[in-house]
Amino acid sequence: MGSIKKRSGCPVSSSLDIWGDKWSLLIIRDLMYAKQCTYGDFLKSEEKIATNILASRLETLEQTGVISKIVHPESKAKVLYKLTAKGIDLLPVLIEIYLWGEKNFAISDQHKKFLKEVKKDKESFIKNISASLKKHI
Repeated sequence: MGSIKKRSGCPVSSSLDIWGDKWSLLIIRDLMYAKQCTYGDFLKSEEKIATNILASRLETLEQTGVISKIVHPESKAKVLYKLTAKGIDLLPVLIEIYLWGEKNFAISDQHKKFLKEVKKDKESFIKNISASLKKHI
């Protein structure tokens, strides 16, 4: 695992050093939905990340062990990015951000439907999604 310069020994600060920017959690979100993505898949996200920022964030997430990349089975010129166990451990964090966002913002019907499923049994939802993602490690 690569290292990053930590500002302090605080776990919140250290975590934010890895995924506390505007884009990293969106990359992780996309990998949680799709299980694996190409560089081009990330560029298709509705948030419209710039290519230089995407490259930088992917590199940081890979160096810190949150994501890994593998050769694309259909093209040696492409790679697939996927979450590592460390990245999958962020699922509960993302779920809580979703719930906080639902409480404080107008959200799409798609996200309302997703959160309805989450709220039925949040622990089981997280456990099941985590298990599904770990099958792809």
